[in-house]
Amino acid sequence: MNDHAPTADMLLESDRRHLIHPLHHPKDSAQARIFVEGHGAMLRTADGAEYIDGLSALWNVNAGHGRKELADAAAAQMAKLAYASAYAGFSNEPAIRLAERIVDLCYDNMAAAYFTTGGAESNESAFKFARYYWKRMGKPNKVKIISRQYGYHGVTLAAMSATSLPGYHKMFGPLVPEFLQVAPPYAYRWPGNGDAGIEAADAVEAAIEQQGEDTVAAVICEPVMGAGGVIVPPPTYFPRLRQICDRHNVLLIADEVITGFGRTGRWFALGHWGVQPDLMSFAKGVTSGYLPLGGVVVSKRVHQVIEEAPLDERFMHAATYSGHPVCCAVGLRNIDIIEQEGLPERAAAMGRKLLAGLETLRSLPAVGDVRGLGMMCGVELVEDQATRKPAIGPGGRVVSEAMQRGLIIRVRGGGGTPVSGDSLCIAPPLMTPEATLDRIVNIIGEAISAAT
Repeated sequence: MNDHAPTADMLLESDRRHLIHPLHHPKDSAQARIFVEGHGAMLRTADGAEYIDGLSALWNVNAGHGRKELADAAAAQMAKLAYASAYAGFSNEPAIRLAERIVDLCYDNMAAAYFTTGGAESNESAFKFARYYWKRMGKPNKVKIISRQYGYHGVTLAAMSATSLPGYHKMFGPLVPEFLQVAPPYAYRWPGNGDAGIEAADAVEAAIEQQGEDTVAAVICEPVMGAGGVIVPPPTYFPRLRQICDRHNVLLIADEVITGFGRTGRWFALGHWGVQPDLMSFAKGVTSGYLPLGGVVVSKRVHQVIEEAPLDERFMHAATYSGHPVCCAVGLRNIDIIEQEGLPERAAAMGRKLLAGLETLRSLPAVGDVRGLGMMCGVELVEDQATRKPAIGPGGRVVSEAMQRGLIIRVRGGGGTPVSGDSLCIAPPLMTPEATLDRIVNIIGEAISAAT
């Protein structure tokens, strides 16, 4: 055994031999950047290079890197009670307190939380909550889930079937049955001159009517679509969609895995439009990524159905690490930080600054659209601004040019469609300093110019 610390080259060689990455291809990992340290909005690699974390790692490090308070919370809880089952008849204090805290912070109609280990598992659980609810209500055929094109809900099998980015499907089909997609409220790409919010909501209604409302369990939506290109809905969309779901007796699932815990300038994003969901999935920002944790918050009406179930219809859904005490303790401390430092309010103000900076990039011929809400922005690339002809391919080069200049961002992932090209996704930690936000804008401008 080697007693010396491994060099960057040794780690890279071992990585190539032994580690299968998410979205894996050996070409992508041939020269992987190996992160060893993080502080605030910055990451450092094993070879000493430093980068601005322009995507909060994976949209999740809301409070920033290197928060000793979160490490201390984990260590203290681990020393006291590292793990205990939360299965029926057992519980632990951090899980109880965190459930209460999240219910208090989110929508007024919410009642209780079920914990998972991440976003995809949260959405899988939300689908099961929806089907369970309708079976308990005497409507066992209400099983279909409607999602939107460009939506991302995870890539476990059912979540992947709700995710509408074709690159994630190609090698793993067939998809789970009873999932279908409709047009999203994508104003920049909306055909015709109508209100994209109203017409996209009406597309959901048309799908419910075509399928038959007695077959549709739920509609799942990201308040702002993340991996699909940071697509912000027109303000008309969610109020109309809520009315449609109510009219047809369909549950509304808010996928707040990315948008939750301050990212968009509010604790949770549907509040921007005065709308409440029936189920809300969360993950990522709940611990700022320091430990894996997610969950589903259920409304009072869904909770009542669970609470009043006879024993032979109990909610038989479970996971070993649901309500993990250490993860929940870190979640509690992270929420303290977000609250004490006013990070949702900061995300609103600094997000406006970031978006205003990115708006200046419209002068570049390759920039078609700039959009965002809070600390979550997208820049869509085009071949021609007048015709909005999608640019397919340069986004990867822009990401590479940005990396060479010390900035990590992503391009819309999972494969596009013929009507839309590359969109850059930008979502730095909520505490990112103003000067760093200015650098992000400058680097993206330089990277687009260099790549196109």
